[in-house]
Amino acid sequence: MHVIDPKHDLARDYRVLSLDGGGIRGVFPAAILARLEEHLDQPIGRYFDLIVGTSTGGIIALGLCLGLSAREILTFYEERGPEIFDQHRGPVANWIRQRFRGAASWFGYKYSSDNLHKALKDILGDRRLGESRTRVVIPAWHPVNEHVYLYKTAHHLRFESDHKQPAVDAAMATAAAPTFLCPYLTSDDVELVDGGVWANNPIGVAAVEAVGVLGWPGDRLKILSIGTTTDVQAPSRFGGKLFMAPNVTRLFMAGQSHSAMGAARIITGDPHTRKAIWRIDHVVPTGRYTLDNVARVAEMKSRAYAEAREQLPELRRHFFHSLAEPFEPVHPLPPLKSAA
Repeated sequence: MHVIDPKHDLARDYRVLSLDGGGIRGVFPAAILARLEEHLDQPIGRYFDLIVGTSTGGIIALGLCLGLSAREILTFYEERGPEIFDQHRGPVANWIRQRFRGAASWFGYKYSSDNLHKALKDILGDRRLGESRTRVVIPAWHPVNEHVYLYKTAHHLRFESDHKQPAVDAAMATAAAPTFLCPYLTSDDVELVDGGVWANNPIGVAAVEAVGVLGWPGDRLKILSIGTTTDVQAPSRFGGKLFMAPNVTRLFMAGQSHSAMGAARIITGDPHTRKAIWRIDHVVPTGRYTLDNVARVAEMKSRAYAEAREQLPELRRHFFHSLAEPFEPVHPLPPLKSAA
């Protein structure tokens, strides 16, 4: 656990990056970070003391913490997204297969997990969570026990096991969206699903981890929270499952996000006593960007680049003026056991 040095730490701010879930819409935060990174001297992940990400945001968070540049992660989405969501066969074939998959998803999972696993293995390799250069928290959910499951680096004495686990396990678990992908069975035989079930916007998780676990003062936190775009639609005026079903997921996600933001605001004092949270997200027409439609990746990237240009001067002052202090895990990473 981080111990506050009164001669040093009382004057410092702790910088936190929080990344929402959203499938292929992860292009939006990845592109924002990539464009900001072009104006920095080091990979953008090195400027944060803690990074928290759920689902697609968890994939970005893991990449950043393991030393990848935001540009590499954006390229991953652009090049591997069509393959992950089986939309790499040409316009006509893609259209037909998506309609088929949409119908089939009423009776099973919409996509195979194999393509995502292969893509993540290619970019993350065999690296373990303990190789992270930054403190990281990745939410998942245990559907059998109905318990929260958080992957964490060894930034506290209690965290003795996660740092030994493959980073791919954390990425696959947090991204196993119900109905889209089957639950993921980790290398240590734990079945997990998408952390977005309970923390699609993980800013509340980030604030609680910073204050409750790491012991950082709430009034010293600065949190950059990036969404994956939000579409707003008035709920149906008619009751019943038939009319409400299309809006149920959106309603739950919106409620969870507002709850998480409220908790983070109370913990940090934003906005009543100080500016502590910088939230970047765009409200878009309903259905413009779905979790699995790769056809508008270029449009999302363009939108993100324009937003990053506007945000750069302000964010530079608060987040990118200096590198974060080096992260020193409490528990060392043990050597891998020989296959022999």
